[in-house]
Amino acid sequence: MNRITCKILLRPESDLFRFLPEGPYSCPDGRLSWVAIQHGSDAVSGSIHLLDPVTACDESFELQGRPGFAFPTDQRGVFVCGAERSLGLFDTLTGIWTEFASEIDAAVENTVINDGVVYAGNLIFGCKDLEFASPKAGLYLWRASDHHLVQLRNDQLCSNGKAIIQNDHGLSLFDIDSPRKTITVSQLDIQRGQVGDSVVIVDLTSEDVFPDGMILTPDKKSLIVAMYNPQDAARGEARQYAIDDGQMECVWECPGAAQVTCPQLIQMDSGVKLVLTTAVEHLSTERLSGQPNAGCLFIGDTDFDSAGSQPIFPVGDLIPDAS
Repeated sequence: MNRITCKILLRPESDLFRFLPEGPYSCPDGRLSWVAIQHGSDAVSGSIHLLDPVTACDESFELQGRPGFAFPTDQRGVFVCGAERSLGLFDTLTGIWTEFASEIDAAVENTVINDGVVYAGNLIFGCKDLEFASPKAGLYLWRASDHHLVQLRNDQLCSNGKAIIQNDHGLSLFDIDSPRKTITVSQLDIQRGQVGDSVVIVDLTSEDVFPDGMILTPDKKSLIVAMYNPQDAARGEARQYAIDDGQMECVWECPGAAQVTCPQLIQMDSGVKLVLTTAVEHLSTERLSGQPNAGCLFIGDTDFDSAGSQPIFPVGDLIPDAS
């Protein structure tokens, strides 16, 4: 099995941005977006970032809430974002936030939107219990065909990485609820707004790590999963697992940063690279001295010949004057 040591791509200039980086994503202009979910343990705001992977120039755009995800759209400079308990469009050129869905997880308290994925113009995303104590957070579908918000599940603790594959039986939704330490698959019916029973394909309950963000490999035969290790490990990991049998196929290592949060593939002149975000979250000053690269974005080599599918979100009529 191949082990690849990653290098630092970006050490964010502010400690605020290093607290909880997640969600790297390729943008149409060649830059890489990512989110700083919150600017510190007591913060209730975060930011969207645009990083040039060649020059390491990083622009930040502060939000009024904590973004669980942000994806580029077909409108220049506009991102679709899940923040707190709302979905909205954030224009990085004007700073304007246009909300199009609110009161998400309204039936429970103390949850916020976390990770998500774009599929065929739809959004599938989940929430997390801020105390990681009660299985009450929702899994949602925002359906593009009728702009309808559907709750798919209401029993998650911390909804994280997601991926969707079209197969002979319909759509398969791969999902991570991090505290449960498993990767599951279930059938997803977007038209009916339903998910089937979950089947575990990767079980990490015997390990110290928690699966966090996740993407498909370009051939859609494997999953690349960020491993959030709360222990004082010398290095963090992202692992590639085969979908068919759950076998581990490759490991990318992040020296000095045990809490790896999200993966993403990007295309560069030198080939397809894997970008990994890491976090300072939960690290005391003493523990941080042993993980000096926590909060950095890392980059590593791959053998892939493409960066895979990273769809942009179609704005449509969500902004009245959008063309």
